[in-house]
Amino acid sequence: MTSADWTDREFPNTICLFDVDGTLTPARGIISDEMKKTLEDLRKKCVVGFVGGSDLPKQKEQLGADALSMFDFCFSENGLTAFRQGVKLPENSFIQHLGESRYAALVNFCLRYIADLDIPQKRGTFVEFRQGMVNISPIGRNCSREERNNYEVYDLQHGVRQKFVEALEKEFPEYGLKYSIGGQISFDVFPIGWDKTYCLRHLEGEGFTTIHFFGDKAFKGGNDWEIYNDESVTGHSIKNPDETRAELKKLFDI
Repeated sequence: MTSADWTDREFPNTICLFDVDGTLTPARGIISDEMKKTLEDLRKKCVVGFVGGSDLPKQKEQLGADALSMFDFCFSENGLTAFRQGVKLPENSFIQHLGESRYAALVNFCLRYIADLDIPQKRGTFVEFRQGMVNISPIGRNCSREERNNYEVYDLQHGVRQKFVEALEKEFPEYGLKYSIGGQISFDVFPIGWDKTYCLRHLEGEGFTTIHFFGDKAFKGGNDWEIYNDESVTGHSIKNPDETRAELKKLFDI
């Protein structure tokens, strides 16, 4: 049964979920006015939400300070922090799940590995702890946009992040962790099952019969792969915000 909250939509049984970075916005960029208008029109058609690995402050940097009111569902850190119509839902924590000693061993390994990496540039913030995961960046998250773009090309050529992930899988097989390469410069580490499919548990009981997901990393190892392939989801692999808007126009005539 559909929630009464969505009866004003043309398709109240349908929800569209969007990755943020590279799907609604350019990589680490800001949402365009055109995309805002598209989402505004889409909310007349169906329920709308976003899901991303970043925390809410970073998502607001890209989507705007009014992000919570622009979407019906807001899923930060893959849904570990979640909002429904602006109201916060119960949250979970990676460090409670893993434990302090195991977390310390993981971080120590990563810092030693990065110290020994021979890459063109290193900046700072190599390990960033978040509510539901830890984000690892070989170059460091506070690099400039130009350095970020240069590193992405280097990483594609040399497989730095992929080799890093393989080393972690070998070192910590008993931790029950998943490693997901996303964005340009980093990868996420989180408990198995805490990928973007985690947000789907917040939709149970809402009565949705169709769940669309749009993402630009819908390939094996990409951080959209699991939800894109989930049996309850209709996945759409796109390359940039323009493709997102074109796909929505085709699906909903907006």
